[in-house]
Amino acid sequence: MKKNLLFFLLIIISCDNQNELYDNFNLNNIKDGVIYEANIRQYSESGRFDDFTKDIYKLKDLGVKIIWLMPIHPISKVKRKGTLGSYYSISDYKDVNPEFGNKQDFDELVAEAHKNDMFVILDWVANHTGWDHHWIKTNPEYYTTNSKGEITDPINPDTGESWGWTDVADLNFNNMEMQNEMIEAMEYWVKEHNIDGYRADAAHSCPPSFWKKSIKRLNNIKNVIMLAESDGYHPGGFELIEMFDMSYNWSGHHVLNNIAKKENNSDDLSFNINRNYKDLSAEHILMNFTSNHDENTWAGTVFDRYGDGAKTFGALTYFLPGIPLIYNGQEYGLEKRLEFFEKDFIPKNKSDFYNFYSILNTIKKENHLLNIDPEVKFEIIELENKNLVCFKRSKENDSMYFIANLSNETLEFETGIKGSFETLINNTIYKLDSNKLKAWEFHILK
Repeated sequence: MKKNLLFFLLIIISCDNQNELYDNFNLNNIKDGVIYEANIRQYSESGRFDDFTKDIYKLKDLGVKIIWLMPIHPISKVKRKGTLGSYYSISDYKDVNPEFGNKQDFDELVAEAHKNDMFVILDWVANHTGWDHHWIKTNPEYYTTNSKGEITDPINPDTGESWGWTDVADLNFNNMEMQNEMIEAMEYWVKEHNIDGYRADAAHSCPPSFWKKSIKRLNNIKNVIMLAESDGYHPGGFELIEMFDMSYNWSGHHVLNNIAKKENNSDDLSFNINRNYKDLSAEHILMNFTSNHDENTWAGTVFDRYGDGAKTFGALTYFLPGIPLIYNGQEYGLEKRLEFFEKDFIPKNKSDFYNFYSILNTIKKENHLLNIDPEVKFEIIELENKNLVCFKRSKENDSMYFIANLSNETLEFETGIKGSFETLINNTIYKLDSNKLKAWEFHILK
């Protein structure tokens, strides 16, 4: 009897500790972690919550601390694009897409993530709804209208023309009742389904005052994680971005793409890093990435964009200031663009990319200098050849280096940095003062 009592006490203590973690989130909880973007429809052949939930334990190998789920809500049928429509054309903010399962299935996903020490954030589409959302009939005043009083799809403010998102109806943020209903829907998933925050789709398309009010109300329920799909160089600027814990490093991502195309070089990357340090507060976190759902489908796979440098640029996202993102399938060496409006799936083929990301995770966890930490100093080591990059992270007497050849030819370099360093990828000794790098070769050095 005593043993049983002790067992139940341990369960209660464990549950209390879990609740404490997920009710009182702070950035220390994710300082050595990774974000994983999950596209439920395409993650598995079934495209259901259950098949993703079964694989959550595998994400520990990849160092995942935050699971970002693309929109899980029912998709509008009116003006739908393709057979299944866009995840971002939502017909009901308080329900789940039956294509994925039901709310119980979703709750089991969240519980499994929490059991594996991961947070879950939902993709929230605040700027527009699908054309069969009930507001279209019950509250047409919630929407933007043209001179004829007709509800419109989103309009590009610079041109006055449609963005081409004809499957969605633009919301009118001058309507405070609409804003309040929107925030109530966001509160619902935190209160009733214990999610841990949101990725705000096109955050800059909504006024900063809306996000300020939303975040305050959500944090009154529990401390939430907020990621903005925007940066300070979009409308809303840094006033908007600083309301969020994290934001996209869009400008840095485009520099990486352009380096691979030989349109940019290390000077452009250095400029971007220095500008971010100047413009953002030390506590704000940038999300670095080589792929996401938009890039994969519309711009191409990492192999389309980076070629043989896919691993090099992937490793760089782990060393740059901020937090790295893995888009589902990257760990399996995904070599195709996933369909956006149709059913597709990620082949779970054996790939050295799984081992690659697992090794990066181990390096990240075992080296505190790779943590999200405002006190870690990030330095750019200038090299003569602009196809090479060299960076240093340091705190007190500890330091680490990243050096890479961002080209398809062998290059020599001199840094003047004396001493022998351990390469953390393959555990060999490397001379950093003067050496050469083969095409796309990189090293994380300690």
